Amino acid sequence: MFLVDSHCHLDCLDYENEHRNLDDVINKAAGRDVRFMLAVATTLQGFSGLKALVSDRPEIALSCGVHPLNMEQPYEQATLLELASDPRVVALGETGLDYFYQKEAAQQQQQQQSFRQHIRVGRQLNKPVIVHTRDAREDTLALLREEKVEECGGVLHCFTEDKETAARLLDMGFFISFSGIVTFRNAEQLREAARYVPLDRILVETDSPYLAPVPHRGKQNQPAFTRDVADFIAELKGVDIETLAQQTTANFCQLFHIPMEQLGA
Repeated sequence: MFLVDSHCHLDCLDYENEHRNLDDVINKAAGRDVRFMLAVATTLQGFSGLKALVSDRPEIALSCGVHPLNMEQPYEQATLLELASDPRVVALGETGLDYFYQKEAAQQQQQQQSFRQHIRVGRQLNKPVIVHTRDAREDTLALLREEKVEECGGVLHCFTEDKETAARLLDMGFFISFSGIVTFRNAEQLREAARYVPLDRILVETDSPYLAPVPHRGKQNQPAFTRDVADFIAELKGVDIETLAQQTTANFCQLFHIPMEQLGA
C-alpha cells in the first residue's frame, strides 16, 4: 500500500526529542505505508532551509510560498517566481487568507495581495496553489475565481469548511485535503463534507507537527499519522483502505503533475 502525506512542515518537527533526524521521520512514515510527502514552506526565507533539509531525498517534494500570517517581511513577486521555478517545487504555497488573528483592513489587504501573487505565479509556472483559509471563506472563493485559479488548479488544505463550500471548490476544479481534524469528536460538519467529496478529489494530510489525529491527540503530529487519517476517511466513505490509498495517491499525482513512476507507487 502507498499513502502520501500531501501537506507537512518537516522543518518544524521536533528533532531533539521525537525524531533522531529526517531519515527517522521517513522510516517511521514508511512503516505505516506513508511513502511520499509534500514538504510545505510558509516563508520565502524558510524555503531555502527546508530545501536544504530535504536535500535530494526522493520521497519528498517541495512547495514554495508565504503563509497569510507570515507577512512581516515584504517580498517581490519576482522573488517568489524565481524560487518557485525550482524543479523540486511542485506547488505554490501555502498561501490564502486568515482573518482569525488579523482583523484590520490593511492586514487583510496585504494577505489578499500576496494570495493573488501566488495564484498568478502558479498560472505562469503551471503549478497548483495550496490554499489555507480561516474566517475568510467568501473572500477566498472570490479571489480564486477572480484570479482564474482553474488555469493552474489547487487544493484547499486542512479543510474545515462545510459541504456547501466543498461544492463551490469542486466546481472550480479544486481538490480537497482532509487532516486529523476530521477525526475530532466535534467535527461532524466536517465529516459530512468528507462523505460528500468524491473519492477522485480527496487528498489526505497531517499538517504536522500540528493537529495530530485520534488516537494521537496531545502528541506532536508526524507524517506517519497520515495512515490514521486515511483509515478514518476510508471508513467514512465506505471503502477499504487499499482503495482509498490508491485513489488519493493518484489524485496527488494528478494535481501536482508528478508521474506515478516517480513516486514509486
